[in-house]
Amino acid sequence: MVLEKETYSIQQDGLMAKKTKNRFFGITSRLLMLIVAALLALSYLSIVINPARIWLVSLSGIFFVPLMVLNMLLLIWALKRRSKSFMIPLLTLLPSFFFIGRYVQFNSDEVIDELPAPENVVKIVSWNVGRFAMHEDGLAGREECVDSVMNFIRNQDPDIVCLQEFSLKGNEKIKDYLKRRLKDYEAEYYIFPGSGDSFGNVTLSRFPVRGKGRIRFDESANLAIYTDYKVGERSFRVYNCHFESYNISFTGVIRALAQRDSTVMAETGTKMKRSITRRPKQVDKVFEDIENCPVESFVCGDFNDNPMSYTYFRMTRGRKDAFQEAGNGFGATYALLWPMLRIDYVLYPDRYRAITHSTPRVPYSDHYPVVVEIAM
Repeated sequence: MVLEKETYSIQQDGLMAKKTKNRFFGITSRLLMLIVAALLALSYLSIVINPARIWLVSLSGIFFVPLMVLNMLLLIWALKRRSKSFMIPLLTLLPSFFFIGRYVQFNSDEVIDELPAPENVVKIVSWNVGRFAMHEDGLAGREECVDSVMNFIRNQDPDIVCLQEFSLKGNEKIKDYLKRRLKDYEAEYYIFPGSGDSFGNVTLSRFPVRGKGRIRFDESANLAIYTDYKVGERSFRVYNCHFESYNISFTGVIRALAQRDSTVMAETGTKMKRSITRRPKQVDKVFEDIENCPVESFVCGDFNDNPMSYTYFRMTRGRKDAFQEAGNGFGATYALLWPMLRIDYVLYPDRYRAITHSTPRVPYSDHYPVVVEIAM
């Protein structure tokens, strides 16, 4: 009898311990779901909140894709466990289906019934060429990189080319240099001089230039330039933008994490904050110029920001994103974090139509070029 009582007591203790463990596990899992759901919800808000005021919110926008994937995994896990908490990730995921098209598309196989006449189609290449630094084995390697970029542009046969982080070594005049490399194009540019290496934005076009200008940003080596064209009866402006970059080395950050180097991590945080708070001021400056522009505007370039950002939200007002209209597959343009990071864009006036969009994965820069055809 005493033995039976002791056995019963042990069983009760075991059941109590199991219930306590299950309760703790249930509370912990729900708390995790709520935290991940809240971060994803913040990423939705990041497109309308100016990061110059609350810069941390924009970080959630950067991680929109992994946060969405994490919520999907938690949803599947909760459904397998038949837990009522599946509603947390489910409800949070619903808005993401309105935004995922900014990252991946499956619409470029769509048949276009009426192709526009060739004279009404403008082909644009926008590309951050990374100062031609993908080859580090001296001048010969750099010249090989330049030749590869120029050959790619010639083979694409575009009407307009927008280059960011274009770099020129030596004292050769840039127009003479470009005329030698791309003789059929007229070049407009703004270059920051440096010690043995000048860099900046270059816009090339087969169309005659009717006007031009630049928009300088405070305390920054980034800028935007614009050129005005008239093709037939159509007048339009092309903005070639390079907004503030993070100026961080991802390999350096990974190395610092592995070595627990707090100094490097602190510097990385400072650089990210500086970039995130400077960029919206630059965007507002360009947008103000666009609003005062007397003709329709195309906006091209390296925004250094993702589609879930204030930058993208601001720049797409009154314009369409060529990738969303004509892209196929992943639209990521930053090679080192493909397929997650899309930061290079071609935006065009609402009344026009994108026919094609591609981001050829060529190894001549840390960015992939954006190649589009627009029916005007």
